[in-house]
Amino acid sequence: MTTANAPVPIPHDAPDRNLALELVRVTEAAALAAARWVGRGDKNGADDAAVRGMRHLISTVSMKGTVVIGEGEKDNAPMLYNGEQVGDGNGAECDVAVDPIDGTRLTAMGMPNAISVIAVSPRGSMFDPSAVFYMEKLVTGPDAANVVDINAPVADNIRAVAKAKGGDPRDITVVILDRPRHERLVHEVRETGARIKFISDGDVAGAIMAARAGTGVDLLLGIGGTPEGIIAACAIKCLGGVIQGKLWPRDDEERRKAEAAGHDLSRVLTTDDLVSSEDVFFAATGITGGELLSGVKYVDGGAFTDSLVMRGRSGTIRRISSEHRLRKLSSYRGVDVSGAR
Repeated sequence: MTTANAPVPIPHDAPDRNLALELVRVTEAAALAAARWVGRGDKNGADDAAVRGMRHLISTVSMKGTVVIGEGEKDNAPMLYNGEQVGDGNGAECDVAVDPIDGTRLTAMGMPNAISVIAVSPRGSMFDPSAVFYMEKLVTGPDAANVVDINAPVADNIRAVAKAKGGDPRDITVVILDRPRHERLVHEVRETGARIKFISDGDVAGAIMAARAGTGVDLLLGIGGTPEGIIAACAIKCLGGVIQGKLWPRDDEERRKAEAAGHDLSRVLTTDDLVSSEDVFFAATGITGGELLSGVKYVDGGAFTDSLVMRGRSGTIRRISSEHRLRKLSSYRGVDVSGAR
């Protein structure tokens, strides 16, 4: 017999509640490996190091994971490729989205807000973007989640966010990828009096900043990667707020492929469309410091990392500061976190 106060049972095929704390070890390993490449001008070297760190640790996570948002197809090894089986083979079947470095150029150039991210949800719950690699996005936090519309004029959305936050459009900061395609968008934002924070890369971090209080960012607008949009949706499931997206084919060939795959290019994809389950977990570790997370800091014989760990069903958000003694990281065997080349 159940009572009104009885806990709601979690389905047996849902990921376990402790999974989030296993996932942060994965992003920590990737961040520690990548951070040795900060400012060295080598995007590929940094990405390769992060992938090796992430792949090694993800094999210890208690799940039967399938990478659905990865870094390309199997032929692009050593990247974590779409369809790759990850985890230790125990536990629930899961969709896995990874970005060993969100912001490879940021890492290579020693610029802020490069992070390592991973998200996990029940198998079949993440959106399949097929061959459409870009999408138009709008992201904001819980205060304004119910008053924005990606199909509305930019000025209307900025005014709506300002009103929901009890301010003026001049108080609003919009994060936008610095790309030529956004010239008109930038003009429209500036016409409202709102401020702009340009980012050269890393729109997963940008989306989280727009949804998370205290970052100084209120709204993300513009066209970015579809895989990054799905990863961001996993974070927003945990944070509250909203992401809205519309697939954006780059050319006629990509448009034909999207339509052949059954995509309605006029459809507005919501947070629930991009990840349908509440049983979602998200972890991110800073590589370079920024508004969202501190970067890896090395000290004699050790390092400090700063991470966010979130769970969708409970809405729990943990900020984890970890101290690592590099010589004792036996679990990272085979992953270079020492700095030796």
